[in-house]
Amino acid sequence: MTNVGIVGTGIYIPESFMTGKEISEKTMGVWSEEAVVDKLGIRKKPIPGAQDGTQEMGALAALDALKNTGTDPLDIDVILCVGEEWKEYPLTTSALYIQDRIGAVNAWGIDLANRCCTTVSTMKIAKDMLMNDDSINTILIAGGYRNGDFVDYSDKNMSMMFNLGAGGGAIILKKNYGKNLLLGSHIIADGSLARTAGVEIGGTCNPITPENRDEAYKSLRLMDAKKMKDRLNEVSMPNWYKCIDESLRKSDLERKDIDYLAILHMKRSGHVAMLNELGLREDQSIYLEDYGHIGQVDQILSLHLALQEGKVQDGSVVSMVAAGIGYVWAANVIKWGES
Repeated sequence: MTNVGIVGTGIYIPESFMTGKEISEKTMGVWSEEAVVDKLGIRKKPIPGAQDGTQEMGALAALDALKNTGTDPLDIDVILCVGEEWKEYPLTTSALYIQDRIGAVNAWGIDLANRCCTTVSTMKIAKDMLMNDDSINTILIAGGYRNGDFVDYSDKNMSMMFNLGAGGGAIILKKNYGKNLLLGSHIIADGSLARTAGVEIGGTCNPITPENRDEAYKSLRLMDAKKMKDRLNEVSMPNWYKCIDESLRKSDLERKDIDYLAILHMKRSGHVAMLNELGLREDQSIYLEDYGHIGQVDQILSLHLALQEGKVQDGSVVSMVAAGIGYVWAANVIKWGES
């Protein structure tokens, strides 16, 4: 039977960081340093330097993945870019920028967007493509993220996004690789929340003007905070666990089989609660308190770090978990090692 395996990963993290103390100072005392570190779970997070554009960080992560795996860029058939819409030049195609930067001249590419669920969603799309198209054998998923640029730390509603950082991630999938298999995936969407959060100023509905320019570049907001919070309180955790359970069911596995949870950064209590619900120890995940939330890069980063630290080894069952504004929940299952 055809299978799809993960050849390896690549990461790019900017050199500059913002500390929990600096975040606290930007909230004008609303959040203490202790609360930022202990409750929000942010000791520090990477922030972009002058050259750290979204597309370029995705390309640097892709180059790292090629180096780590020994993959020839000429063998890449498709590039699926998971980078964000906030990038160097609007209306340019990030996948094609990456194609040129890494020399993958035989590949075609397309940009995909599902906010912080993009990587997990795109891994499903990549697997479906590999399983059903004889002409596609190797897919590179890569992208960059720096949505933290838009955060207004004086906005009390935005504490859930104070953790937004910057970086790039890449993961290479190959048909009939025979190991590190990508198994089941499950995704749930709730379009009733489609416009409850986002960048409020800068689109066609509310264009940037000379008068609102400074505000526009800090206008990532909860545009309907009550609706979003009420709805998430009702459905978020059930939807997340359903995604986890369904992805396991599709993989002929159960919760007890999970060895490692590759989960996005969230507040510390939420991270611990999910581990407890799944019956996992804290050492069966990595809490990204020194990275914050780099959007859809988190799952790649978590797997990348887990492999480096030996938390994922041959035989390990990995559950990747994501959620994104819009609102989307997703999970997949990876069986590491030989099949």
